[in-house]
Amino acid sequence: MSGSVPLTTAKGAGQKHFGTNDRNSKMISLSLALVALVAGVFVQAYGGSSTVNFKRQSNRQVPDQAQVIDWKSFNVLPTVLPPTLANGSAFFFIPPGHDLESLNNKPFHIYDDEFYDVIGPNPTLTLIANSGTNPMFHEAAVWYPPTDEMFFVQNAGAPAAGTGLNKSNVILKISLHEAAAVSNIRNATGSVNVQTVNAPAILNSNGATNYRGQIVYAAEGQGDNLTSQLVVLNPREPYNTTILLNNYFGRQFNSLNDLVVNPRNKELYFTDTLYGYLQDFRPVPGLRNQVYRYNDKTGAVAAVADGFTLPNGITFSPNGSHAYVTDTGIFGGVWGWNFSSPASVYRFDVQEDGTFDNRKLFTYVDTGVPDGIHCDSNGNVYTGTSDGVQVFNPSGKLIGKIFLGKTSANFNFAGDGRMVILAEDDLYYATLGASGGAYIEDA
Repeated sequence: MSGSVPLTTAKGAGQKHFGTNDRNSKMISLSLALVALVAGVFVQAYGGSSTVNFKRQSNRQVPDQAQVIDWKSFNVLPTVLPPTLANGSAFFFIPPGHDLESLNNKPFHIYDDEFYDVIGPNPTLTLIANSGTNPMFHEAAVWYPPTDEMFFVQNAGAPAAGTGLNKSNVILKISLHEAAAVSNIRNATGSVNVQTVNAPAILNSNGATNYRGQIVYAAEGQGDNLTSQLVVLNPREPYNTTILLNNYFGRQFNSLNDLVVNPRNKELYFTDTLYGYLQDFRPVPGLRNQVYRYNDKTGAVAAVADGFTLPNGITFSPNGSHAYVTDTGIFGGVWGWNFSSPASVYRFDVQEDGTFDNRKLFTYVDTGVPDGIHCDSNGNVYTGTSDGVQVFNPSGKLIGKIFLGKTSANFNFAGDGRMVILAEDDLYYATLGASGGAYIEDA
């Protein structure tokens, strides 16, 4: 309708201004009628298509392990708990009409119809291992395609693990063939062999990524003299290692956390933060909390972004045009929680020369912190939080969750339709419709 108003107004103004005769008036009227007819057909077609699409989406079959969460059901609550009870620590939100059991029974939570395409027609979630009180399944989930194995690490600095200052955490791996064999079972604990990788040179590893056909780790270090560094691991026995980078112009990094390869320039980008210090196994920091880039051809290292409280996870969109960095400033390790600090994901535009520009708040998560972060091949953004894995479309809209009812610091895709989710003492294998969007380069 708004399109017809200026047309009518223009017609009347034209007749009065130019003093046209009846013949010209009729020609103008005929022309305007044709325009209105075409516009009407277009609007009708557009509206009809939109209606059909809405009906198609809303009538889609909800998979067996999924459920729809209605936003409007909790827009207004009868009671809103005070911040001492409802905050960003161990609290996670349970929508009205649900309880923890019902949320776990159907763990794929649909907040928007876009999530149907992410999970596919028959998503599954299987618990494949449990480590008791020892947080063996924490971070650095990396798929190694040649052997179809997923590598990951134990929690560094966790009291229950005894890791950090007195001993390093360990690197582990599983066979995805073994995990796939039990994907039709919800609880298959003990069915998958969790193997330890003997790589003692990597001290308190946290993040990792595929790199030149191998895996490179962000090692947080240990104490004052064993510095934080990037270390390359050969994923096959004897698991030999090579130090890639261990300083910034002679200064120790604080506590290297996560890293990723930029698919455009093939350089390595990594975050440096304070968690080694905040967990009492690294010294007082000597650098800002920043994102760096490393060029292995020239050896050049440069800071590309700062202004974070505690930068953590980092990833790129599939085409490398955007970078995503998580800020877990809300959680200060032994110093506790500051609920007014970030629990946020920031997006940057990535220029052709590899620099970051146009920092933007992408999302602020509802539960805990956004820790590890990855994209699928369609550019959707996934991050590990205190209730599992949350999924956002490229505009930052929450479209769904893979709900665990507990913290997932990290996870990763294993190619098409497979994901391994780390949840400290629990290890999960998921099947879904999405495919990983990370850049993986051969040797």
